[in-house]
Amino acid sequence: MSVAIPVFKPVSQIQLTPGSKVTIPDVSWDEFEAILKELGEKRNSRIAYSQGNLEIMVPLPEHEIPRDLISDIVKILLKAKGIKYQPFGSTTYKKQGTAGVEPDACFYIKNYQQMIGKRRLQPDDPPPDLAIETDVTSKTTLDAYEAIGVPELWIFDSGKLSIYLLQVGKYIKSEKSQYFEDVDIIKIIPDTVERSWQVGSFQALEEFTNIYPSII
Repeated sequence: MSVAIPVFKPVSQIQLTPGSKVTIPDVSWDEFEAILKELGEKRNSRIAYSQGNLEIMVPLPEHEIPRDLISDIVKILLKAKGIKYQPFGSTTYKKQGTAGVEPDACFYIKNYQQMIGKRRLQPDDPPPDLAIETDVTSKTTLDAYEAIGVPELWIFDSGKLSIYLLQVGKYIKSEKSQYFEDVDIIKIIPDTVERSWQVGSFQALEEFTNIYPSII
């Protein structure tokens, strides 16, 4: 009678092609921390962890274009409104024992001054005020952001932008951003991203500033 013997391999040996994702269930917090250490900081993959589920994703190379373009639009709008901010890139945000996530881009707005000059997050640092994800529709990702307490989350996927606002600890889908209430963000961003595929990001941003001079 044969006996099945489980075989364990390091997560870093999992081969994922761009655009693919693997989900690992029943991962404890200590295991999650160990996996993060094993994967290291210099990697193409990104993670989301919530309620014991770990997702490891490898973005497509072309996802960087909308990520950078959306970040540029946010900076332009914040500057036009005279709102100070501190941007952060893809950093691992955690809620101890519960959740972890790595946004494509994020911004500190209300807490910007507290984050100036910081090279690494500290356990007592607040979550970003606005986080941006591209090509992500995962419930694990949404749950992780919700647990960490990010006030506003933008998800750009399949040419559409969804805005989520945190209200009483739960995300509510919204047509407006709390930071740009007078701007039709869910139309402007998809239009500008689509235009960038035709004429390039530089010209798309130039056209954006010309089309919407009243808000720039």
